[in-house]
Amino acid sequence: MSHTQQTDTSTAAEASFIPDAYVPRSGSADYRVTHYDLDLDCKLGGNRLDGRATITAVALVELHRISLDLSGLRASRCQVNGAKVARSTQKAGKLELHLVTPVPAGEQFTVEIRYGGVPNVRDGIWGEVGWEELTDGVLVAGQPNGAPTWFPCNDHPSQKASYRISVNTDAGYRPVCNGKLVDRQRRSSRERWTYEVNEPMATYLATMQIGRYELRSLAGTEAGAAPLGGRHAGAPVPVPQLVASNTSQLRRVSSALADQPRMMETFIEAFGPYPFEDYTVVVTEDDLEIPLEAHGISILGNNHLLPGWEQQRLIAHELSHQWFGNSLTVGSWEDIWLHEGFACYAEWIWSEASGGPSADSRARDAWAMIESLEQDIAIGAPGPKDMFDDRVYKRGALTLHALRLASGDRAFFAMLRAWTGARRHGTVTYRLFRDHVDAHLPTALSAEAFLEPWLFEKALPALPAPAAN
Repeated sequence: MSHTQQTDTSTAAEASFIPDAYVPRSGSADYRVTHYDLDLDCKLGGNRLDGRATITAVALVELHRISLDLSGLRASRCQVNGAKVARSTQKAGKLELHLVTPVPAGEQFTVEIRYGGVPNVRDGIWGEVGWEELTDGVLVAGQPNGAPTWFPCNDHPSQKASYRISVNTDAGYRPVCNGKLVDRQRRSSRERWTYEVNEPMATYLATMQIGRYELRSLAGTEAGAAPLGGRHAGAPVPVPQLVASNTSQLRRVSSALADQPRMMETFIEAFGPYPFEDYTVVVTEDDLEIPLEAHGISILGNNHLLPGWEQQRLIAHELSHQWFGNSLTVGSWEDIWLHEGFACYAEWIWSEASGGPSADSRARDAWAMIESLEQDIAIGAPGPKDMFDDRVYKRGALTLHALRLASGDRAFFAMLRAWTGARRHGTVTYRLFRDHVDAHLPTALSAEAFLEPWLFEKALPALPAPAAN
């Protein structure tokens, strides 16, 4: 699998940066980041973080100042192209660098920022996000605007870049970051871990989880291992799946994730090739309100290891985000149903594949539940307050099930595989999906006429009759 595949030019042109109305103070439309190099020192005892961020970017307009997102940490030294800035100011989560010499439009430039402090969550209408102390370690929850709590960035979902993340921390603790571990060095009571991410990654999907973690391969998913049930000639090599957890949790983790290899196979068949080199599940010793997804990683709490459908659907949900959210990332939070509706539908696909209720049964139960509620949300534009409303998830999934019923299984899943393939590691929008459906599904209506009642009208449409496959 290529580790350097880039967004195609049509995707980049279609998804030009527009300031996000849902997180209006985040991000800048004046430049595009191509690479972050983060050199971090984390002292767990005092929850102290010091860092040096080297950011490579391209100016989209002539720059007289550079605006970055940085929350709760103080910048102490700022340079652009190796020269000191005229001055820097910080206020309300923004770091503004005023330049001595403007950067011309179209020119590549480098920003180096030294910063530090005691990182913390930032509070907003979605609750607390960002850097959070655990009982014995650190958790980062980036969605939607938590990234600036641990590094300066252009915090917008369309700002996908490559990364190098080096973390120096207490010996005996493992930082788990995105990408591939390329170096590990121990010096006295400290260890330095370096990771590289070569696929384009959105800022909110960058993560650092620190704990007394042991890293193990999930049984049957080691590189070269045969998939469950054996391997026939031409069968794909399974995706390496790793688990980072405390040693005392390993037995419960193995039991909770026993079906994950089959989930992976099910989703590869439904959605196309897994988009990353491997997949890591981090399990904290603390309970977590909800699981979290990051680029190539999911984070579960100790409470998510219980048996039963409720926990299994969450495991499936987070895995499916590697396709829908982490590889295909929305260019605007308004389109969040393209993440959460697809991940909810993946739960129903897994239910059917694992011998539980069919996707159609799950869909009809969800339809009845939503129909019993007040019809006061258009999930294609839910507004910032409701972007994580459960109806965005379930009605988004119902939109996909309606497409499946109208077009038949063969055409529907071919369309999904073509969607993930065409937009791999790229930025997606409702308009791009609408046009893709028009090109791939033989529905009686245009894609716009079919999708708009589900996404942009508040009244809940009826599910269509099944098409003949």
